[in-house]
Amino acid sequence: MTAHTAGPPPPTGKPRKAAVAAWIGSALEYYDFFIYGTAAALVFGKVFFPSSNPATGTLLALATFGVGYLARPVGAVFLGHVGDRFGRKRVLVFTLLLMGFSTFLIGCLPTYNDIGVAAPILLVATRLLQGLSAAGEQAGANSMSLEHAPDDRRAYYTSFTLSGTQAGQILATAVFLPIAALPQDQLLSWGWRVPFWASALVVVVGFVIRRKLDETPVFEQEIAGRGPAKLPITILFRDHWADVLRVVAAAVIASVSTIFTVYALSYAVNSAGLARTPMLWVGVLANVVALAAIPLWARLADRVGRKPVFIGGSLGCAVLIFAYLGAISSGDYTLVFLVGILLFGVVYSATNAVWPSFYGEMFTAKVRLSGMAIGTQIGFAVAGFTPTISAAIAGDKSANWVGVAAFTAALCLVNVIAVATGRETFRTPTADLGLKPRKADHAGAAA
Repeated sequence: MTAHTAGPPPPTGKPRKAAVAAWIGSALEYYDFFIYGTAAALVFGKVFFPSSNPATGTLLALATFGVGYLARPVGAVFLGHVGDRFGRKRVLVFTLLLMGFSTFLIGCLPTYNDIGVAAPILLVATRLLQGLSAAGEQAGANSMSLEHAPDDRRAYYTSFTLSGTQAGQILATAVFLPIAALPQDQLLSWGWRVPFWASALVVVVGFVIRRKLDETPVFEQEIAGRGPAKLPITILFRDHWADVLRVVAAAVIASVSTIFTVYALSYAVNSAGLARTPMLWVGVLANVVALAAIPLWARLADRVGRKPVFIGGSLGCAVLIFAYLGAISSGDYTLVFLVGILLFGVVYSATNAVWPSFYGEMFTAKVRLSGMAIGTQIGFAVAGFTPTISAAIAGDKSANWVGVAAFTAALCLVNVIAVATGRETFRTPTADLGLKPRKADHAGAAA
């Protein structure tokens, strides 16, 4: 008797269409999310917290950036439930609409000089809406791509979601380049609002794309078979609680991104005295390099495994963060560009290429979106506050960048431990993902 793999057959959907849709949708959605980080580093301290001294104003502005991450675990529970019970497509359409609406509202907010303390309160409220939207975006797009992909190319196709995220960062930073060059009075009065108003166009384009997506074959098979779980989160924490904790710990690697894009930008401009425009260009060029690096790292992960690529990227980030902040402290623009591109464009891309497949492959289709969303968003919530924590560590003294680098490196090592203790899944058939080894073996033997 010929043995066969337990569970539903491998997906036979349209992996390229799903991957491209995930790329475009993530790029558009994360454009909205990242323009907030740039504005928080450059503008919001002066616009929404002008009564504070400059250092405190920056700290408060960065704290509002972190609030968006605080909302994400809450959104992950709700959107994970919707995605695992009613489908991946519904989540992707909803998150896009919510993100666009909340981002456009930010561009319309009155400032502190207009309505006083109510202005930063409204800013926090709209940031919370952004966080709720982002909670389901990557988990939904990753689940969609993974469940459409062939068994031996899951890392490659799921990496398109993160390539889209990088493209969103490029777009967000590029939009701020001409805005940052405006005279200070124009920048603080109306200039900063333009990137947020542009989100209206983002919503229209993204909505048209995502409405045309097909639901994944894996989810449809689950519905046609045993039907969706009434409470996916109950099954998740009963059968996959250890994997959820592992994803939480591994996801703190996103701290490298928030330190690079928010804290380092603020430190360079507000403390080290570097010009805004060159520092924005560092982010643009690093993300351009990342667009090429991410699929290459993903292809390698499909050949040699998820863990070696993921761990190598994390260790590289732990070392290079010292070099990058040190380069900023030195004021050498050439060194800042070289190290910044190497850190964020090349090395950090290794982790971004792998985690969409590595996290998703820990869970069965019944709870995959919930598991990815809840695990990543709790870890990302930690990452969201690292710019605030770093600003507190550094204080008013520029020389304290060493403490910030050590803090970031420690978070990278947390990720290394979490990934090293996880299962290697790159050879596991899609039908067997999330099953404990003994269960898969037992099912195969019974067949």
